[in-house]
Amino acid sequence: MLIEQSAYANRWRAVSPAAKGGFALGGLLAAFVANTPTAAAGIALVVVATTLLGARVSPWLYLRVAAPATAFLAVSSLSLMFSISLDASGGPQWQFAPDAVSRIATVASRSLASLAALLFLVLTTPLRDLIVLLRQLRVPEVILDLMVLCYRMLFVLSEAMHDMLTAQAARLGHASARRSLHSLGLLAANLVVQVWQRAQALATAALARNGCGSLRFLSPAFAHARRDTLIAAAASLALIALAGSLDR
Repeated sequence: MLIEQSAYANRWRAVSPAAKGGFALGGLLAAFVANTPTAAAGIALVVVATTLLGARVSPWLYLRVAAPATAFLAVSSLSLMFSISLDASGGPQWQFAPDAVSRIATVASRSLASLAALLFLVLTTPLRDLIVLLRQLRVPEVILDLMVLCYRMLFVLSEAMHDMLTAQAARLGHASARRSLHSLGLLAANLVVQVWQRAQALATAALARNGCGSLRFLSPAFAHARRDTLIAAAASLALIALAGSLDR
């Protein structure tokens, strides 16, 4: 939900999705071109600064969205520093690999730069515009339909969970640790049934409206789309050139 709030409230909401997608692609390519942690970290900083200062995305919202992926990346990087082998008795033995630190730093910094590029795209572009862009790129319709349905089910899931938590709180379902654990079990069990029923109702409504084809959206008109795309292409080339220059 935070991503959707930012996608509609940022400064570049009216910019062509092709331009924003091109810049994000340039960031991904620059992350792979970077061969050193310094170069990849530099690309990540440039893309993050573009998102925060150019698109005016809230820094607090950006941190909340990036925190889960960053934490997962940190845990994965730490796990790569250790390896498991068998000792003489056949038991497991942990080994620290100090020679892998430089390679892990490069992989982690590249991942951060790639994450920054993807966050730039999703935090500045609503799903409707992304669907239009992907349809122009000839992505199969079944994939686009699955994206829209999964996106819709996220809101259905959020609404159902919010209603259940409110009902449990009204009945003092979280008054103690034991009651909270019991309420959590009931929430998980009922949530599966609720989501299944609402998804079935959504499918029935689509069939009642003869919804047997692909899902279609009105394509909005973007002013200065050609100019924005050219600027984004130039910025992407500059990012790639920056990644190459920082490696020297």
